[in-house]
Amino acid sequence: MNIYTKGGDKGRTSLASGQRVAKSDMRLEAYGTIDELNSFVGLLRSSLNGLNGDWIGDVDVQLGWVQNRLFDVGAILAGAPMEFGECNVERLENWMDEMDAQLPVLKEFVLPGGSEEISRCHVCRCVARRAERCVVRCIENDEKSVDGVVLRYVNRLSDYFFILSRFIAKNLEIIVFVWEK
Repeated sequence: MNIYTKGGDKGRTSLASGQRVAKSDMRLEAYGTIDELNSFVGLLRSSLNGLNGDWIGDVDVQLGWVQNRLFDVGAILAGAPMEFGECNVERLENWMDEMDAQLPVLKEFVLPGGSEEISRCHVCRCVARRAERCVVRCIENDEKSVDGVVLRYVNRLSDYFFILSRFIAKNLEIIVFVWEK
C-alpha cells in the first residue's frame, strides 16, 4: 500500500464522507489543528516518561485518553458520523477538579515555563485554544457534523492543560513564573 495517493496534488482532499474539498477548507484547518494538538500531547507524554512519582501513571493514562478523544474529534470534524457524548467533557472536569483541589489558590497570572514538561503543557493549552477557534468557525459556518459538545470538550482541554501545568509544577516542586506588573 502506498502512503501517497497523489489525489491532493491539486489542492483538494477527501473528507471522511468522501466529499472532495479544498485543502483550505475550514474543516481541514480544524482537524489539522486537532492533529497538531494530538502530536504535542504525545510530546508531553514522552517528556513525562523519565520522571518519578505516583502521579505520573495517572497523568499518562489521562493524556492517553485525551489523545484517543482527539482522534474522535478529528474524525467528527472530517465528517465521520460519530457520537461524542457530554461524558467526555465531564471526565475532563473531574480530573481538573481532582488536580485543582491539590493546588494553592491562584493569585497571579502564570507565565509559561519552569520546566520542559510545564512548558509543553502551555503549548498544548495554546494549540487547544486555536483548535477551539477553528471549531467555532465550523459551527458558525453551519457545519452539521460539529456540535456544541465537541466545542465544550476542546474548550475544557485548554483549561485541563493549564491546571495540569500547575499540577506538574507542584509535584516537581518547581516555582512557576508569574507576571510582574
